[in-house]
Amino acid sequence: MSSIDSIVARLLALHPRLIDLSLDRMWRLLAAMGHPERKLPPVIHVSGTNGKGSTIAFMRAILEAAGLRVHVYTSPHLVRFNERFRLGAAGEGILVSDDELARVFEECERANADQPITVFEITTAAGLLLFARHPADVLLLEVGLGGRLDATNVVDRPLATVVTPVSFDHADYLGDTVAKIAAEKAGIFKRDVPAIVAAQPREALAAIERAAARAAAPIRIAGENWTATEERGRLVYSDDAGLLDLPAPRLPGRHQFENAGVAIATLRALPSLGLRPAVFEAVAKAEWPARMQRLSQGRLPGLLPAGSELWLDGGHNADGGRTIANALADLEERVSRPLVLIVGMLASKDASAFLKNFSGLARRLFAVPIPDQLKSIPASDVAEFAWAANIPAQASSDIESALADVGRLGLEPPPRVMITGSLYLAGAVLNANGTPPT
Repeated sequence: MSSIDSIVARLLALHPRLIDLSLDRMWRLLAAMGHPERKLPPVIHVSGTNGKGSTIAFMRAILEAAGLRVHVYTSPHLVRFNERFRLGAAGEGILVSDDELARVFEECERANADQPITVFEITTAAGLLLFARHPADVLLLEVGLGGRLDATNVVDRPLATVVTPVSFDHADYLGDTVAKIAAEKAGIFKRDVPAIVAAQPREALAAIERAAARAAAPIRIAGENWTATEERGRLVYSDDAGLLDLPAPRLPGRHQFENAGVAIATLRALPSLGLRPAVFEAVAKAEWPARMQRLSQGRLPGLLPAGSELWLDGGHNADGGRTIANALADLEERVSRPLVLIVGMLASKDASAFLKNFSGLARRLFAVPIPDQLKSIPASDVAEFAWAANIPAQASSDIESALADVGRLGLEPPPRVMITGSLYLAGAVLNANGTPPT
């Protein structure tokens, strides 16, 4: 166990719940540390259900192409806790070192003085302390859960706020309708701060527009104030400032054109950044691990029959499943292969709604437990959900066994294999493959 892992394990004892939405504990700790949230670089604050990480990756690529220093805070991590904290440097940021992160965590721990606080709250406080101490031009700050009461919502004057696509997820904490969830996500809006909103379900958009009106936040909405579409293999973006004809994103899937559009719309709403049109071509360089990521290097592809494709996506809710299924359908149109799924999910997710997206698309499914996750759905239960969605399925003991089971199917042509269902599973896969994010 690394020093960071041991610190996080110790912090788990400070609060009986992993999630307890409130800002009171954050304000107390930040006051004890001299309010680092008031000393941050200019912040772009990003909430939503799906697409937050990809949208941030596009903004980071564009800003770094402009020569700006960009801090990034995202969650969860895939392999190493350090992935949550990227410190800006000219051209490309770097992950915070183990030693510096451990020192900042220990400083937060001393300031907290053993009072109740969740791990995410003290992690966020540590991030804010890091980002306040390292000069940068922009901080891309991702909401952990919800928005209104999320630990990141302590920045009172961001450059911009963003809401990516909202869908039904975390209902226990955010509300039992998409409209209620959307209202929580829009709780990051601030007076006179541009609010950039991705395409939304009708009920979500109505709630978001009401939140913007209450906050007196000028709102810019996909499809109304800008469009981003795929045309002849390129990304064509248009708003009232003009048209951009850009190379397609490297990230696969039609949804990434939409995510790139949200990123461009956000940065175009900020003339103070002084971005030239040419820098937006950097959308083609953006990378984001475990989102329609093809694994062609490492240990795991070699466990499949020669000529197979191995893909990884951390999608875990119904809309995430729909997005993955659409991307796989696009791949099938280009090069037809039998599709096999390897799926592991947490008990907090709706496995039935997720798997229904793959009915008629997947030839077979192998269900696996998620390593080191007590709340992993038993593989046999995931297989039953798959059968209910008309996908032939069976349980495997782990990822390696599932890949071996795929090989025994004898499929021709060699299959396209997608590992999906959880970011925690995706992290375990990248670790087992020897290709962790850098």
